[in-house]
Amino acid sequence: MAGAGEWGNSGLAFHKCSNYRTAMAKPKKRYVCQACGSVATRWQGQCGECQEWNSLVEDAPATVFSQKHDLSSGGRLIALEGMEETGEAPERIGTGLAEFDRALGGGLVVGSAILMGGDPGIGKSTLLLQAAANIAKSGRGAVYISGEEAPAQVRMRARRLGVADAPVRLASATNARDILTTLGQGEPPALIVIDSIQTMFSDQIEGAPGTVSQVRGCAFELIRFAKECGSALVLVGHVTKDGNIAGPRVLEHMVDVVLAFEGERSHQYRILRGLKNRFGPVDEIGVFAMGAEGLAEIANPSSLFLSGREEPVAGSAVFPAIEGTRPVLVEIQALVVRLQSGATPRRAVVGWDGGRLAMLLAVLESRCGLNFSSAEVYLNVAGGYRLADPAADLAVVAALVSALADRPLAARATWFGEVSLAGEIRPVAHTSMRLREAAKLGFDRAHGPPADEAATIKGVSYDALDLLPKLVDRIMGGA
Repeated sequence: MAGAGEWGNSGLAFHKCSNYRTAMAKPKKRYVCQACGSVATRWQGQCGECQEWNSLVEDAPATVFSQKHDLSSGGRLIALEGMEETGEAPERIGTGLAEFDRALGGGLVVGSAILMGGDPGIGKSTLLLQAAANIAKSGRGAVYISGEEAPAQVRMRARRLGVADAPVRLASATNARDILTTLGQGEPPALIVIDSIQTMFSDQIEGAPGTVSQVRGCAFELIRFAKECGSALVLVGHVTKDGNIAGPRVLEHMVDVVLAFEGERSHQYRILRGLKNRFGPVDEIGVFAMGAEGLAEIANPSSLFLSGREEPVAGSAVFPAIEGTRPVLVEIQALVVRLQSGATPRRAVVGWDGGRLAMLLAVLESRCGLNFSSAEVYLNVAGGYRLADPAADLAVVAALVSALADRPLAARATWFGEVSLAGEIRPVAHTSMRLREAAKLGFDRAHGPPADEAATIKGVSYDALDLLPKLVDRIMGGA
């Protein structure tokens, strides 16, 4: 009887499985004759009804779902809230690094997921280890899990940074199941650092670590744990040769904050830039300097990206950039070299968009009559800084004209404004903020588009420009 019962249960299970497979079976293909409309179950060169050649075309019938796959009923009711209802602001955890907190929008949000990308050796692990040490010293739990280094290597870095006494819990693991099981024991930590997500793997997913399915699956489980337990999760991501975060693009959609750690390893300065933030402003930056004892915060980054020389040099213009809510003064340097032969002139750009430079050169030739076609043009943003602000057009043009005419620009002057293809200087946002930062650092002159609010800045003489020929006249006249 037991055998019959087992066979009976097996038969029932087989019957249910058969029904499931029938309901989920792929729709059969059919081929319709375009001449007579007859239907065939397989393709053939000649229609069997009208004898027409090459008239059968595949026509997949519409999929009809059975009642069991209808999603319009059977679920649980969810609560819908009105827009007028107010809720409490999310709780934030300070990292002890003001520049890191600025890029995050005010600190780590409880239960949030953060993705940080950057070139190898730029300082991602150093920054996160310093933040974890500060959080652990404040009495909150911090866990640092590395898939690339052993705990002894992390301890060596901690001793070099002077944070070896911080009660940060370390581990070297790559199995997502083991990590989640360990984190589930006891009180959840306030901060979890996974370095890096490309080294993690799940035994439930086929594929090697770093593949699209593994990165997506492991990130989903780690993010789900962080949101359920109220831990702030930081995932370190590798980058491609183009500077984009490696792995599936959906990874950036899954997290709440995306940070990019930028900088040249030949320079000591590092910029932590926010690319996405569900809890704060986007494009906010934090500035650091890499030293022997780790990353040091830079409270006044404008002083880093200016040359500091007393004598003005031709081809140098100061631009007040806006990064998030922070104004930063940077120096734009241009060099124009005349060619004696018929060689193709070269264009080289560092820290700015090369296509934008080509457009401005064309506008200067067409609207102002300046000849750059027989000269090599080199443009550099000093200090390894990367500009994305469209208001940098006027400063770039000023530096190019100054280098072409070999006339230095006026000392203690700034330039900003967007240039159109018609040679117009268009207004830009945050004029007052730019001028206040310039006045704070001792700049007393500014050139830019017409703006009413500029007159309210005390100590800054504002020269409003509306067309590029007027800019050329100012520079040629010794402005």
